[in-house]
Amino acid sequence: MTKGNQAPDTRALYRKYRSKTLDEVVGQRHVTDILSRSLQQGNIAHAYLLTGPRGVGKTSIARILAHEINKLPYNDDETHLDIIEIDAASNNGVDDVRDLREKVQIAPVAAEKKVYIIDEVHMLSKAAFNALLKTLEEPPEHIVFILATTDVHKVPDTILSRTQRFTFRSISPADATQHLRSIASSEGILIDDEALALIAEHGGGSFRDSISLLDQLRSLSSDKETITAALVEQVVGLAPAGQLQSLLEAYEAHDTQKIIEVLDMLEQQGVDARQIVSQLISAVRPRLGTHPRWIELLDKLVAVLRSPRPDVLLLTSLLAGSSSSGSQDKSIATVVTPVAPELQVLASEATKPRPSEKRVEKHALEATKHTATTDTPPKPPKRKNTKTVSFDWDAYLVHMKEHHIALHSILAKCKPELDGATLSIYTNTTFWKKKLDDAKYQPLLHKALDELGVGELTIETIPTGAPLKDSQAAAVAAIMGGGEEVELSGA
Repeated sequence: MTKGNQAPDTRALYRKYRSKTLDEVVGQRHVTDILSRSLQQGNIAHAYLLTGPRGVGKTSIARILAHEINKLPYNDDETHLDIIEIDAASNNGVDDVRDLREKVQIAPVAAEKKVYIIDEVHMLSKAAFNALLKTLEEPPEHIVFILATTDVHKVPDTILSRTQRFTFRSISPADATQHLRSIASSEGILIDDEALALIAEHGGGSFRDSISLLDQLRSLSSDKETITAALVEQVVGLAPAGQLQSLLEAYEAHDTQKIIEVLDMLEQQGVDARQIVSQLISAVRPRLGTHPRWIELLDKLVAVLRSPRPDVLLLTSLLAGSSSSGSQDKSIATVVTPVAPELQVLASEATKPRPSEKRVEKHALEATKHTATTDTPPKPPKRKNTKTVSFDWDAYLVHMKEHHIALHSILAKCKPELDGATLSIYTNTTFWKKKLDDAKYQPLLHKALDELGVGELTIETIPTGAPLKDSQAAAVAAIMGGGEEVELSGA
């Protein structure tokens, strides 16, 4: 409906309901209260750093803060000459920052302060950070920098120490649900509480994602049709809550036939295996207090996310856990159901130690075998056959640089080793291994393999340096406590 000749507001809901003042921001009071008090007292810093997950309001607050510093009304559709936004993802070179250093010397056109908002600042190159540092150390009186990032650990300490840092939190499900209900009421969207809670949960703490999903569901439902949890599950591709509960009950009761039936049903409904795993993890975590033996199940579910065939590994993990738990918990009746021989083989394979675990243990064992009573250095770990599948690591890195720059920056620090159909990635540190094992990165790693024509490869990450190729060097390294091979150029 429109009032008079006023055109209808057709903007996306997340833009339409973006906060316009610090008081309107939801879920970040620990940030907005401090900023509001500082502005009232006239205490304006020369550089702010806003960090936290995506979609929680960092960019919105940066824009609001820029306007309130200059006592300007904020309108999302208007721009101001003295408020400049820079995307560091596409302006991350040293030349870009040098150009910025020259421009900051120019006085504001109309406002009291010239404010630079640099989004995703962690994407700046090392040289660009060094160039920016010089400006942050001695900024002109009329300049304010507002930096925003989702990956604060990539920002140099020298930059961090010269900013006022504010850490944003993921939006709680309760705050997200309440905010979504307010938007739904304003827009006349019919939706039940269970559906709103499911949208908030799927949003993962991001207002932007949650509101975008509500906008999508509004366009799929009729004016008189109430949006239900079932519709949310169907649109998002979620496993229905009832079937997840059946799956966990079958696992608890050791009902292997029921596990197979539920997984087959979910597959027929088009629910992705990784989505099932993510939902199971969310369901299992809060129940560990009453089901402590589910810790083993949780560990296996996390491993499934790293597999190129999550559907098979999910099945074998549930079957293996269901069958093995019977001997540990006699209070629960075991349902004996015949299992096909091929599934028994898969289940036994799922319970074996993963190659990465065996390799790390083997390297540690080899390093301790040498004793003071022998003059013979220990044998280096045997290297595996790498000739089964043709794979070009450099091409893989180039592909990542073109499509996923964040992943490329991690992989460039790693060393590969190909053994048959297994690509081992030596990350050198546990920190980088955890990054590559993250659920959001695993599908991208395997997708890149598919696009390069080697989708049959299995990826394993190892938190050590790559094993040395030269046997004598390996023996010395083992005695000295390990090492990493480097190539030296000489005459």
